Amino acid sequence: MNIVVEFFVVTFKVLWAFVLAAARWLVRPKEKSVAGQVCLITGAGSGLGRLFALEFARRRALLVLWDINTQSNEETAGMVRHIYRDLEAADAAALQAGNGEEEILPHCNLQVFTYTCDVGKRENVYLTAERVRKEVGEVSVLVNNAGVVSGHHLLECPDELIERTMMVNCHAHFWTTKAFLPTMLEINHGHIVTVASSLGLFSTAGVEDYCASKFGVVGFHESLSHELKAAEKDGIKTTLVCPYLVDTGMFRGCRIRKEIEPFLPPLKPDYCVKQAMKAILTDQPMICTPRLMYIVTFMKSILPFEAVVCMYRFLGADKCMYPFIAQRKQATNNNEAKKWHLKIFFIWNIISTRRRSRHYSPIHISITDILWILNPC
Repeated sequence: MNIVVEFFVVTFKVLWAFVLAAARWLVRPKEKSVAGQVCLITGAGSGLGRLFALEFARRRALLVLWDINTQSNEETAGMVRHIYRDLEAADAAALQAGNGEEEILPHCNLQVFTYTCDVGKRENVYLTAERVRKEVGEVSVLVNNAGVVSGHHLLECPDELIERTMMVNCHAHFWTTKAFLPTMLEINHGHIVTVASSLGLFSTAGVEDYCASKFGVVGFHESLSHELKAAEKDGIKTTLVCPYLVDTGMFRGCRIRKEIEPFLPPLKPDYCVKQAMKAILTDQPMICTPRLMYIVTFMKSILPFEAVVCMYRFLGADKCMYPFIAQRKQATNNNEAKKWHLKIFFIWNIISTRRRSRHYSPIHISITDILWILNPC
């Protein structure tokens, strides 16, 4: 095709994309069904991951829950089973009343499976993924949600915590996607959801490792989306979720300017997940919550850096993480103090007990006792 003609065709397609995007604002697309499909959620034990699990359960998906905390993961599974029981009861009542025209999935098909998995460890991800394929089946919807934050200034942050943040928040998306994407490609069907952050689109001071990990995962997601388009695998959808600060406790203490905060408060977790679910079920490529984040991202892209700095200072966004970091540091110090109190109590208990012994000698404190005292709890 002549390059001039092709240029006009591309221009038309770009303008048509704007028209379609505007139409989505006016007429909401119909939500697709995920009933009976296997949906895997990482970090399902708490926060947004738990809420995603409950939303997918209400839509009759078969759930696979991954979390490093076995107890909290099982608690989420218990909530999911309660939803399944309610669905079964509603289905039975509808059938009894003769209103069962719609197809109803049997309750035995609605199951939840839990796996303890550290997504920051590649081998653990691949082994757990293999177990999922054998015990549950192939995953249709992959929600990469797990995330951590160190809560330290760069020069005060141990290297191990920086590596941990990058592994969980960014590298884990590579491992899970490599584990489940091949089957999606074979059948040209699936959906990959990347739960990132507004801090993957623009940054702030004090959380360099977190911002780097989220910027990295946004880049990963966008490149993956382009690769799927280049391979013409239109049956595999992707959704990038970039919420503003969510009130899950992860960034407790984070504050912007007090005069501005009433107009831009932390997001309620329920609202954040419901908005993300609408985007996922309508195959929306990206969602920023609230919509103001789109404007902030655009302005950051076109304004000079000094202008962005001025805006940050006006909003109080330049040091918004400092109170959060101070709280984390205080909590760490308190934990260290508690550990030393326990050590002192332990030493006193040993001495008091052995003083009652007829053959008491300070030398009787064992090597194990000394090692316990010297090492952290």
